[in-house]
Amino acid sequence: MSSTVHAGVIRLRYLLGRARRIDVGSLMRRARAVAAHHDQRTVAVLVDMLREAAFHQVGFQDYVDYDFAMLTAAERRTMMTHPLSNRLSYLFDHADYRHIFHDKWEFVRVFSDLLGREWMLLDNDNADALRSFADRHQTLITKQQLGRSGHAIHRYHGADVSDWDAFHHRLMENGELLVEENIVQHDALSAVCPGTVNSTRITAFFDGHRTHILSIAQKFGRGQAADQMDWGGFYTMLDADTGRALGDGYDSHGNVHRFHPDTGYRIADFQLPLYDEVIALIDRAARRVPQVQYVGWDVAVTPTGPVIIEGNWGTGVYEVKPSVLGIRTGHRPRFQKAMGF
Repeated sequence: MSSTVHAGVIRLRYLLGRARRIDVGSLMRRARAVAAHHDQRTVAVLVDMLREAAFHQVGFQDYVDYDFAMLTAAERRTMMTHPLSNRLSYLFDHADYRHIFHDKWEFVRVFSDLLGREWMLLDNDNADALRSFADRHQTLITKQQLGRSGHAIHRYHGADVSDWDAFHHRLMENGELLVEENIVQHDALSAVCPGTVNSTRITAFFDGHRTHILSIAQKFGRGQAADQMDWGGFYTMLDADTGRALGDGYDSHGNVHRFHPDTGYRIADFQLPLYDEVIALIDRAARRVPQVQYVGWDVAVTPTGPVIIEGNWGTGVYEVKPSVLGIRTGHRPRFQKAMGF
């Protein structure tokens, strides 16, 4: 089967599956919200959303988040979208190797030297080893084997644990078998939000010779164990060539943050520290499993350098929001140039 035919089959299956899963109520709520925000008719927005989904691989939430209602046809085609990214993942990430990125336990084994932190896997007989680990690292991060959007991540403090056998047993029962040393982030990131490790999502493509940086999003938390939007976090896009913030922060719930709500830090002033070192780390990571070419890498910058948090095959999309950033063109041209689609 040719690559073109294979891509067509993947897209058809995706569209058919998506059509069967449409939540009409949710779609109508999105259409009404967009119509109200952009002073348009709900019916017109609804028809436009369906047309973009059917013919241009635009997710309904993409349409909302990236302000498609205010963009020209040409501007819309510069935006990356989730359905398009999903298709590219299946084309460029070999099925035999995806598990390395899906399975958090396998990921730490393969990328251990790039993590910059100690970790251990629990078993039935290592409660004492867990306590020794906690003696070295008072804040513990635990992860379940599978999970996305931060839902498999938990944070504990050794000082709060009085019965280590019981604590070990509870972690085992919950499937929280991966225990990691807590990351201490760079002062430039703590200045924005000190209570969460604020990660940088770098979407990259390895063509077999060169690592292409496609987009960079800086995520900011609200003091929780993870910085994802489901935990109250938000993001802004960074200039992919400099690491400088392009403007204010925003999320998929309609919130815009000129300043961080907890610290008052002006988001547009943010500059990713150690930018060149971050890019060099991504290049090293991208070459580790070359069969998985298209990855969204989550990076933390520490006082001594950047470290890998995790890599995501089937990576989500982070893109500019025109009504917030005043930028009406997205990152798709960078993806197209690097990936040849």
